[in-house]
Amino acid sequence: MQIACAHCLTRNRVPDARLADGPQCGHCHRPLLPAAPVAVSGNDIVRLVSGTELPVIADFWADWCGPCKVMAPQFAAAAAQLPHVRFAKVDTEAARETSAAYRIRSIPTIVLFRRGKEIARQAGAMSAADILLWVRPYL
Repeated sequence: MQIACAHCLTRNRVPDARLADGPQCGHCHRPLLPAAPVAVSGNDIVRLVSGTELPVIADFWADWCGPCKVMAPQFAAAAAQLPHVRFAKVDTEAARETSAAYRIRSIPTIVLFRRGKEIARQAGAMSAADILLWVRPYL
């Protein structure tokens, strides 16, 4: 399975049987499957979702957004419960072009990607339980 490192965006091949072994990036040696969301800047989200065979859930948020701040710990709690799903956070203020390209109209918005393609999205703050309920049919 190919997994793009969220830190250096290097594509790594990891045998499916070794996903639970805590694989690390061959280039930067950081964990490929952290149990917490990773911050992704600018157009890096495009490279991350296209270079990863695992599902990726991106949270489009902004620092000034109250509901985004409320949802952040819930998003992290959901990430801890789904170790074979990548959770990424995209700051819409720092990545305005990317947010526009994905037609983000309200925040928070979470988008589920599989093999580089958007397959679902949900706007509005959600609890960890609601995030898990929302994503499970797509896994």
